[in-house]
Parts: sequence; C-alpha cells; structure tokens
Amino acid sequence: MAAVRISSRSGLPSLLLYLGIGIAIGQDGFFDVKFDNAELTQVIGYAALVVILAEGGLGTKWKEIKPALPAAVMLSLVGVAVSVGVTAAGAHYLVGLDWRQALIIGAVVSSTDAAAVFSVLRKVPLPARVTGVLEAESGFNDAPVVILVVAFSTTGAVDSWYVLIGEIALELAIGAAMGIAVGWLGSYGLRHVALPASGLYPIAVMAIAVSAYAAGALVHGSGFLAVYLAAMILGNAKLPHWPATRGFADGLGWLAQIGMFVLLGLLVTPHDLLDDFWPAVIVGLVLTVVARPLEVFISLAPFRLPWQEKALMSWAGLRGAVPIILATIPMVAGVEGSTRVFNIVFVLVVVYTLIQGPTLPWLAKALKIADDPAEAADLGIESAPLERLRGHLLSVAIPGRSKMHGVEVGELRLPAGAAVTLVVRDGKSFVPAPSTVLRRGDELLVVATDPVRDAAEERLHAVGQNGKLAGWLGTGGRDGGGPGGAGHAGLHAAHDAAHDVVHDVSHALKAVKRLGKAGDPKTGGSKADGPKTGGPKTGGPRTRH
Repeated sequence: MAAVRISSRSGLPSLLLYLGIGIAIGQDGFFDVKFDNAELTQVIGYAALVVILAEGGLGTKWKEIKPALPAAVMLSLVGVAVSVGVTAAGAHYLVGLDWRQALIIGAVVSSTDAAAVFSVLRKVPLPARVTGVLEAESGFNDAPVVILVVAFSTTGAVDSWYVLIGEIALELAIGAAMGIAVGWLGSYGLRHVALPASGLYPIAVMAIAVSAYAAGALVHGSGFLAVYLAAMILGNAKLPHWPATRGFADGLGWLAQIGMFVLLGLLVTPHDLLDDFWPAVIVGLVLTVVARPLEVFISLAPFRLPWQEKALMSWAGLRGAVPIILATIPMVAGVEGSTRVFNIVFVLVVVYTLIQGPTLPWLAKALKIADDPAEAADLGIESAPLERLRGHLLSVAIPGRSKMHGVEVGELRLPAGAAVTLVVRDGKSFVPAPSTVLRRGDELLVVATDPVRDAAEERLHAVGQNGKLAGWLGTGGRDGGGPGGAGHAGLHAAHDAAHDVVHDVSHALKAVKRLGKAGDPKTGGSKADGPKTGGPKTGGPRTRH
C-alpha cells in the first residue's frame, strides 16, 4: 500500500501510480512483458468497474445525495450530451479525427470517476450538496456513456439521435427498476435472516450488488446503474455488522482498482503514445476548459447553486479508470483507428489528472466553499442481531467532534425498550449510571428490542449531531423529526423533555407551598420553623414574590 501513502501525501490519485507500475512491467518497461489482449482487458475492466460502483454505492449516504439527485441526473443526461458534442467537435476540427472516432472519444471521456475526485479531496471537507452531486453524477453517468460508446463502435451507420435517446431512456429505466428491486429484496432478507457467521454478511452484500448487475444486463437494462442503485439501497438499510461490511467493500474496491490500473498499464505501448501526445493535450484542453464548464453551467442552470460551487464542479470532473476501460470497446469491435483513440484517451487521463488532482484542494479553499472542520461528526453505529432474543446490540463510537460529548446517559432519552448497558473508556469498561457523562472516544453498548431499534438509532444520531437539545431543535431523528419535524423519535424526546420540565416545576411549586404553610401561624407553624426548613442556615431554597 505504499502507493496509497504516496498518493495521500502528494495529492495525486493513486491510479497514476498503479498505471505507472503496469507501464514499468509491460512493453518498453523493465520486464518487457508483452500484453495486447484488449478483449480480456475489457472483461476484467468491466468486472472491476462493477466492484468499484458497488463500493461507491455502499458508501453513498442517502440523506446527502437526496437533495442533489435532480442536479446529478441533469449532469448525467443533459451534461453528457453537451460534453460529447463539444468534445467531439474539438477532436474533429482541431485534431483531424473522423466523426466516428471523434464521437467515440467525446463519449468515452464524458464519464467522471468519483474515486479519483474524492481521493484528492479527502483532506478538504466540502459541503454535502457538492459531494452529493459529484458522487451521484459519477455513479449515474457511466450508464448512458457506455450505451453511447457501444452505439458509436458498432459497424455500419450510427442510429439517429432520437433512436439513441430512446435506447438510453429504456435501458436506464430497466436498470433502475432492477437495481431498486434487487437492493430492496436483498436488504430485507439480510435484516430478517440471521446468517450463521458474521463474516458472511460482507460477502452477501457484495454478492447481492453484483447480482443486480447481472439481473439488469439479462433484461437488456443498464447493469452499471442497477449495481450502483442496489448498493446504495444496501448501504442505507442499517444492515447488521455494517462497519465490517464497509471495510470489506472498501478493500475489495482497492484491489479491483489496483488490478485494473496495472492491467491497463500493461496494455499500452509507451513509444506509441508520443505521436498522440499533443492531440490528447488539445482534446483534453477542449474537454476541461470548454466542454466541462458548459456541461455544468447548462445542466445546473435550473438550480440555484452559487457560481463558486459550479466552478469547483467544473474543475472536479476528473477522468479515471472508466474512460480507459471504455476506450477498449472500439478496439474489441475493430473500429478503424481504435488504437489511436485508446492512446489519446490514455494520455488525456494521465496528463489532466496530474494537473487537476493536486489543484482541486487549493481551488476548494480559494473559492471558500470548504465546510467548517469543527462541524459535529456523525456517530459510528454497528448493529448485531440477537435473533433468538428478538433484540439488537448497538455498538456506538463517539467521534472527536460529536455533540454527544458532555451529555449524561439519562439525557439521551432513548425510547422505552433501549438502554445503555456498558461504556468503554480508555480501555476500561463499566456499567453507567443515568448521571454518567459521556466523553469523546467513548464506546457504548446499547441493547434495543427489535421494535425500537430504528428509533434508538435515530435518537443516538440526533444527539450526536445536535446535543441534548436535539428534540427541541426539530432534529429528533435522522430525517429531521422532532417538534419542528415529523420524526417519531423527535416527538418522543420532546414529549419526555416537556414532561420532565412540568414535573420539576410541579415539585418546585409544592416546595414553595410547604414553605408558605410552615411560616403561617394559622397552619400551626411559627417563624422559628422557617430557618429550620429552608432558611439560609440550612441552605434551603429562597423564594421571592
């Protein structure tokens, strides 16, 4: 994993390092390994892309992507059309490629890569709206781009534009339906069926996501869209042993990227790239400076987004593994000049990733759209089912910026049927009391019955984001419930808080009444009784009328 450490320190996406390893092994490299099987590269690349999309979908948070969904869809449809047209025109008139080759290049490089974008932005926290649009765009635009590349690479005349639009719409609709169906059925099954070993859950999740791709492809839909949507549903379904599943998927995604990039590096012949270097630079310049900004500003015109965010999205259109894989499609189809198309795409991806990658964090800071790093961090909650006991064990980790710091256990106001049973602090565990104050770095073990498991999680997330007053701030649940919203957990917390306030006020009034009676001669009290029951000498309460 030395490449990962180098990329994190230098700000360069690790794909360049793995491509370099493949080039060093292959032709003109140290080992001079000759590999020219474009068909095998395409098959392995497709398989790796399925895993990468599944990993990306599992890591997508629905609450962040939901408000960005319309903008992402516009970028994936209208934006792709604008990008293909402008880039193809530049490749035809400036580089001299024929229209088929120009359209293929325009379609191939219109697909963005979320892994490349977020690998260089992981140190710069962006607003959820920006990350949501970029992530959803990268998951959605692969499907229409693949359809266009295949259509432009087929022998014979290219279909009319309205036929292509109809095919894209139909395949996307079928793929979306299959992805949603497989994802929902898979999440339902994993939540209601206890597997014999916890290590089977990560394997089952990835198997379900891959099955969505197969199901979508079998019915002539978009398998790439199906796998992304299915994985996104699974990733937001609160499945058992989720942190282990997320770690497994992340590791599998890295393996897929490493293998794919090394293989692509093997496929290329370095000395052939020299002839296509400047054409690639020219096409990349048209794509980066003209096509991508037009794509973003035209597609997002109906949305009220600040120009700073649009400018960052324009520069954040990094091209990674997907365009290089798609460039093998015309090679397998035998399109004339396909080798040159592959070389241009390869050089374009490498050169402009070198330029855009290190400058993205700087641009985000220069535009002043980076989020405040002090913003409250969300909790990490892992759920393990207790099938025979009809309950759940929730393992809760309190991060450094969580507003649960300083909250007493009793102030969590968990629903009836849920309780904090154990706290681990500084390597030592103890059973908390209601007055135990929670601290940063604590790990909690919460036991919840099956009916209140979701409400308990929502309440924990709400307190982690907004502190002990979450129920009063309209944030009783993750969906914005509470007195100001519609969440059941928030209403429950608000009701409890109000009940406690009324209870405390009632006790105070009774105490005042007793003091009044103690000082009233008619009730058998005397002035001497006052100090004994609540005067200054005994530290009792003082009242002012």
